Amino acid sequence: MIRKLAERGALAALALSLSTIAGWAADENDYPTDARVDYVFGCMAANGQTRESMQRCSCSLDQLAAILPYDKYVQASTVLSMRQGIGNRANEFKSTKIFDDKVADLRRAQAEAEIRCYRG
Repeated sequence: MIRKLAERGALAALALSLSTIAGWAADENDYPTDARVDYVFGCMAANGQTRESMQRCSCSLDQLAAILPYDKYVQASTVLSMRQGIGNRANEFKSTKIFDDKVADLRRAQAEAEIRCYRG
């Protein structure tokens, strides 16, 4: 009886560990494939169309995804896109602290990803 309880406890602990790992992996990999491809293509356009560039750009995106959830990435990317415009609407995105903070979070995550993937 005690042995069965110990086995059940071990199985429960294993199941909990696996669900925790799966949840962590899902959080880290919440960037959809099309967003990943778009990021890597853009990165390669800026850094060269080589296999090494592809590997570094892929690494950079993996690191970025580990640091910044996809919804925050989308928010910051939207702010950056809106800042490219002209007129009052674009000015609102250029001069609002909350938008500055979103972009700053993205820039910090990109800098960390660059350190991890492009140096060393």
